[in-house]
Amino acid sequence: SVVALCSRDVGKASGRAEQFYPDALVFADHRELLALDSFQVVDIATHPEGRAELIADSIAAGKHVLSQKPFALNLSVAEELIAQADLAGVKLAINQNGRWAPHLAAMRELIAGGVIGSVTEVDASVRWDHSWTVGTSFDQTPFLVLFDFGVHWFDFISTVILGRQVSGVSASVSFTPQQRSPQPMKAEVLMTGPGISVRLAFDGDSANLQRDVTVIKGEAGALVSEGVDLQSQELTVHAAGATAPVPLDGDWFTTGFEGAMCELLCAIQEGREPSHSASANLRTLELAFAACESANTGLQVRPGSVRELPNPSCR
Repeated sequence: SVVALCSRDVGKASGRAEQFYPDALVFADHRELLALDSFQVVDIATHPEGRAELIADSIAAGKHVLSQKPFALNLSVAEELIAQADLAGVKLAINQNGRWAPHLAAMRELIAGGVIGSVTEVDASVRWDHSWTVGTSFDQTPFLVLFDFGVHWFDFISTVILGRQVSGVSASVSFTPQQRSPQPMKAEVLMTGPGISVRLAFDGDSANLQRDVTVIKGEAGALVSEGVDLQSQELTVHAAGATAPVPLDGDWFTTGFEGAMCELLCAIQEGREPSHSASANLRTLELAFAACESANTGLQVRPGSVRELPNPSCR
């Protein structure tokens, strides 16, 4: 049950309340909302700037938190928020909705079940139209494609390599000749470590050729998922000398967001850590920060050696 909504633009909150939750209270000041005793969980869906303060205030109010990704732009801030949540006895989870996108979730579970053995190689190529961001605040979002979008894949990689450590990250960003966004619309990432190789390629200026392909190779088989976009995917498993389709149900947005919230609610009810806890998300941030630093310097970067999101040097 949604009991309250809060936005600095109270008109937006009122509009959403009228549309979806007519009995919900509406606030312009999050501190007034947090003073209510009628709810347990806060869903924070703001832009990253100022998000850490909202998380900290929610924890101090004794609320469990689902934060949009990334929950922090600095590892020290992230670690402090985790410590605060632990001390307060509340759950802090991150809305990495890609974890519950049907094709990515299915691949993760097949890998966890040992269907293809230990993962040795991941190759993901995503071509889509990201021009919807033009003219919005995303025009000022640093590393828009590599970080704000790519963080879903850094998170996915952290969940499927299962104990394998990435020792080096190399990345680059570039502009396409026809793009309208002031941010680079193309990015490529290479990650290497003992027994593991990962390649990620993103093209957000590909309205005329949208295609999403993910190939994961293991010591005992492979997984292939492909489709015209993240919403429409066909997944096949190749193992034991045979090929079989894997039925998928749901979509990137609805199923992804449902999964993130439901996992948190189940974790609260069952008294356990959610699988998408902030602690588990630290590795995601380390990979993402390393990629952005590499895009700036042209050098390979060790995950964890960069403690915060760097300022972009590519203009």
